Amino acid sequence: MFPKTLSRLVLLIAIGGAGLLAYRHFGGSVVVPATATVAVPVTATPAARSDVPVILNGLGTVTATNTVTVRTQVDGQLHQVLFHEGQEVKSGDVLVQIDPRTYQAQLDQAIAMKAQNEAQLANARRDLARYSVLVKNEYATRQQVDTTQALVTQLEAAVLGSQAAIENARVLLGYTTIRSPIDGRAGFRQIDQGNIVHVSDATPVVVITQMRPIMVVFTLPQDILPDVIKAMAGNSLAVTALSRDGKQVLDRGRLELVDNQIDQTTGTARLKASMPNENGLLWPGQFVNARMVLGTRQKAVTVPASAILRGQQGAYVYVVRADASAEVRPVVVAQSDDALAVIESGVEECENVVTTGQMRLQNGARVELRTP
Repeated sequence: MFPKTLSRLVLLIAIGGAGLLAYRHFGGSVVVPATATVAVPVTATPAARSDVPVILNGLGTVTATNTVTVRTQVDGQLHQVLFHEGQEVKSGDVLVQIDPRTYQAQLDQAIAMKAQNEAQLANARRDLARYSVLVKNEYATRQQVDTTQALVTQLEAAVLGSQAAIENARVLLGYTTIRSPIDGRAGFRQIDQGNIVHVSDATPVVVITQMRPIMVVFTLPQDILPDVIKAMAGNSLAVTALSRDGKQVLDRGRLELVDNQIDQTTGTARLKASMPNENGLLWPGQFVNARMVLGTRQKAVTVPASAILRGQQGAYVYVVRADASAEVRPVVVAQSDDALAVIESGVEECENVVTTGQMRLQNGARVELRTP
């Protein structure tokens, strides 16, 4: 039994050794054919020089130019509501009417009191004139003259007080008619007709918001602020309000001011632009993208924005060399939008940059230019 097992083991070792010798002999002589280099199809566009506007973008909020909370200045019953919610109102338009009868009666009473005081004053002046003549002939005493003179002075003051009471009553009567102090849009009506309103009420009658013009407040990094201030000197900077996705132009206006301090927590400065808002697309509290034109960059090197790629080392492009190979070129992008990128350094004028097909490229790869 043992000799048979030993013979089988020797046979297996002999077969393994023969296979190893064959692999060493024939394996080194096998040649694998190299795969031919395949050109990657791409489209390319030459870099060009052009005048490009210098654009700054910031996140903005729409704010009303003026907002007035309309409240009553007298107590009384809300007699009439003469506006509709959401209505465009003009300055001076009647909004609500409070029952005026009580205040009309107070005005009439003040007028009557003045007439009474004026009658008493006229009589006292006649007495003073008579006593002034009689005292010369000693038919009247000097005390009577002085007393009458004091009465005349007192009644003159009473007439002035009556006139002040008339003016006060007339003002209160005017407060019963509430008018819009500004041009704007009426909001929700807070108090219904027939209710009693008081000066101390916390709830206003309505809020009027001026919509035209309207303001857009946006922020920019503090490092850009010196350039903005220089550009503002003698110039009016254009500002465009865009929708949140940046696809719709909501309005165009002008920069009004730069805030007088920088937010230290964010390192940004606030700016305010005025928009005519004639089409009514801007509403207070709305978030928008603000785009401001700071100036024009003369003869800048530009490439399509689709040519710019981003990596760990920053922005780069693929440049097509004369031998139809691709070269990775780091670039410094001065500014970019959806269509165009301004290259500060890294690409020269007329150099072809790849705009499509970059994902299949690597440095030194052969390319095949296709017509865009």
